[in-house]
Amino acid sequence: MRVLPYYRGGIPKAMYSFRRLALLLVMTLPALHVLPAQSSSSSSSSASTNQDQAQQPAGQNQGQMSVQARIKARREQRRRQAIHDAYSPKYEAFLGSGYLRYKPGPNAQKLAFYSWDAAMTRYSSDRLGLTLDGRGYYGTAYVGLNSASVTRPAISEYAVMAGPTYRFYMQPKYSISGRMLGGVALSNFSSDTNGFGSVALGMYPDGTTFALSPSIIGEANVAPNLSLRLAGDYYVTGFGSSMQNALGFNWGFVYRFGKK
Repeated sequence: MRVLPYYRGGIPKAMYSFRRLALLLVMTLPALHVLPAQSSSSSSSSASTNQDQAQQPAGQNQGQMSVQARIKARREQRRRQAIHDAYSPKYEAFLGSGYLRYKPGPNAQKLAFYSWDAAMTRYSSDRLGLTLDGRGYYGTAYVGLNSASVTRPAISEYAVMAGPTYRFYMQPKYSISGRMLGGVALSNFSSDTNGFGSVALGMYPDGTTFALSPSIIGEANVAPNLSLRLAGDYYVTGFGSSMQNALGFNWGFVYRFGKK
């Protein structure tokens, strides 16, 4: 029988080698457990850093957009306040003049009417108001040769009208409005005919009839309560049992005052 060799006090050499290997494994296992944890922690930290770096520009962009939105909101608020300051007064007074192409008789030539125009508007809101308008037209009619030796008599016409005015477009510096007026018109066509009368000279008779005047009005503000007005005017009357349709315009100054 073969006898195993002994080493150091009778402990077999193979057993001694086995104990050294076991001791080495015991010392190595904790190190192997720590390494994956460190690797996982490092990977997590790197991923978190990359995510923070990716989110940082998005956060900056969102912040810039938020600042721009606040600036835009403040500008819009200032614009609305300026509009309200300009158009919040309760009353609006207009004084100006105008021009109108008008036919004073069924067979007469059209003449140039020059006018004065005064109006007062009371607003119930920034947009809607009620206007009272008075105007006078003056011109010279050409009636041709006749037995009265009157070829160019001076004639005049007056109108008083009322109706709604609506601002459908408002900005701090200008506005556009629509207006519809209706009322009465008074003609004075025979005062310069040497007693022959207007009908004998081919014009409509003196009298009173209806008057209508739809308008588109543009105003440019030169101060919070003062503006310049230019309005296109369509003027309709009914003298001589017929209809007179005339186009023209007026211009002048508007002064706003009073509080609602």
